[in-house]
Amino acid sequence: MASLRIASSALRGVARPAFSSTRSAGFTAARCLSTKSLKDTFAEKVPQEIEKIKKLKKEHGSKVLGEVTLEQVYGGARGIKSLVWEGSVLDAEEGIRFRGKTIPECQEILPKAEGGEEPLPEGLFWLLLTGEVPTTEQVRGLSAEWAARAELPKFIEELIDRCPTDLHPMAQFSLAVTALEHQSSFAKAYAKGINKKEYWTYFFEDSMDLIAKLPTIAARIYQNVFKGGKVAAVQKDKDYGFNLANMLGYGENKDFVELMRLYLTIHSDHEGGNVSAHTTHLVGSALSSPMLSFAAGLNGLAGPLHGLANQEVLNWLFKMKEKIGNDLSDEAIKKYLWDTLNGGQVVPGYGHAVLRKTDPRYVSQREFALKKLPEDPMFKLVSQVYKIAPGVLTEHGKTKNPYPNVDAHSGVLLQYYGMTESSFYTVLFGVSRALGVLPQLIIDRAVGMPIERPKSFSTEHYAKLVGATL
Repeated sequence: MASLRIASSALRGVARPAFSSTRSAGFTAARCLSTKSLKDTFAEKVPQEIEKIKKLKKEHGSKVLGEVTLEQVYGGARGIKSLVWEGSVLDAEEGIRFRGKTIPECQEILPKAEGGEEPLPEGLFWLLLTGEVPTTEQVRGLSAEWAARAELPKFIEELIDRCPTDLHPMAQFSLAVTALEHQSSFAKAYAKGINKKEYWTYFFEDSMDLIAKLPTIAARIYQNVFKGGKVAAVQKDKDYGFNLANMLGYGENKDFVELMRLYLTIHSDHEGGNVSAHTTHLVGSALSSPMLSFAAGLNGLAGPLHGLANQEVLNWLFKMKEKIGNDLSDEAIKKYLWDTLNGGQVVPGYGHAVLRKTDPRYVSQREFALKKLPEDPMFKLVSQVYKIAPGVLTEHGKTKNPYPNVDAHSGVLLQYYGMTESSFYTVLFGVSRALGVLPQLIIDRAVGMPIERPKSFSTEHYAKLVGATL
């Protein structure tokens, strides 16, 4: 494509891979010359990032960052400082920041579609990869590039179509992403032999291809399992969120399109320690391609303690609605909450491994609902739970964070617009999560991060280390 072949001083001496001319649809030399591409923007930053890391390690490499307790070792490595994640940092009290910017700040400063209210996820991807807020023109160029790459290989279409409709959508999603390994430019180039300094350019291209194709894969699964099986064509002049909504069959609903733009933005990244992010990073550290690495992350996201939680929240809310009917009194909600807890179950959508306040992602969805669907019965139920649950959970005493997380709200918004198929919700989460984890894979390869290999011990050995007798 023309935008990838323009000479860049930052890439002198680094061979660029050749890519198919079919990817150049919608691009012109004039556009490429008038605005810097994402790849060139990132390439200019690579040398200074490498030097920054070298300097940090040389001058401060021996400094101790903290202690590791035995409780942390047996508690899922909770809180152990051991990962590098550039795109976002999660503060227990403040919430998530994307390259230092809060969700409200991103909603304010990132480019929007013409007439739109929510940020375009393309802008967040640019921000996560480069640390820079892109211009509207740069975001439109990225939208066009993803649309140009969105077509699926025929064998992927056939693979999805052959899946039984009762195979969970996330399993189908992971299967299709894994099969895209056939298209990996990195895997093909590595087999031939390439310089390490070139790794990131291939990871970049694979990531761009993968992100571009995810809505097409997701929509085909959705249509096959729940609808008529026909997927609308990608509209090359539209943005990523619109095309996803349209292929799912909701393109005519402007509010749903806006919801998709918001959903894709806020679900994208939540620092590197969560299962889907960490798994993608870990598998990528072995130089598995972005396709294989992200497929591994998707398999983690599919777990009920991670991305599947939004499906469980909605099912729990429906059961509550069936039990209490139209009685949304404080007493009725409180009784149902206690019945859930006393039955040995958790209140889904509440609590978080890191956060100790209401998840800002929950807040952004709540604000959307207050504007778009304030009288919806399910939203009123969610609002009542939000009012009562923190007090009940605090009294119960077994939840470190009694406040809602992102999963407590997303399903209610989707079902309001007619997407009632809750088993598909985690697929949408997966499409979004790619926007957060793939930038870090590219960065990892650009700065030469090594394979990840922490030390492990047996219980007996840990006992010796702490002077315990078993």
